[in-house]
Amino acid sequence: MDFSSNEFIHLKEARTDTENIFDGKVVKLVVDAVTLADGTVSKRERMIHHGAVAVIPIKNDGKIILVRQWRNAAECAMLEIPAGGLKTGEDPKVCAERELMEEIKKFPKELEYLTAIYLAPGYSSEKLYLYKATNLVDRELPMDIDERIDVVELTKDELLKEIKNGNIIDGKTVAAAAFLD
Repeated sequence: MDFSSNEFIHLKEARTDTENIFDGKVVKLVVDAVTLADGTVSKRERMIHHGAVAVIPIKNDGKIILVRQWRNAAECAMLEIPAGGLKTGEDPKVCAERELMEEIKKFPKELEYLTAIYLAPGYSSEKLYLYKATNLVDRELPMDIDERIDVVELTKDELLKEIKNGNIIDGKTVAAAAFLD
């Protein structure tokens, strides 16, 4: 479906002004003035983000490698697939390989692009590129100095059960489960 077609023109908003609120290391916050198709003027808060990658690493025995780490915004430790932010202009595939080597100490000989999703399009420009990694070999890069990660392996059935039980609540991991064969 082509969401840019004239069929959806009544939903289009034209950005007429942008006020910078905050420019941080990871995100930039702005308030946009927008004009709706009927001429109504409104304001939209927007978080600008460079984008990220997430990877479903699957071992030869079929187990999926996850990471558990503290998520400050959610105020809890979460079990999730490895992920990380893109550097400006970085190829998502290169970022995916780097994140696996940093977080789970593995390099994927096979890396399959699955899809791209917006995590919270109501307020964020963050686009997440989702990959499946197989044929993993040992290779590591130093972890980010401020990261503390536990590595956890689950079967596909265990992963799906943890999602259904509400024990895995990370959106990218729940979305990635749709791609498990």
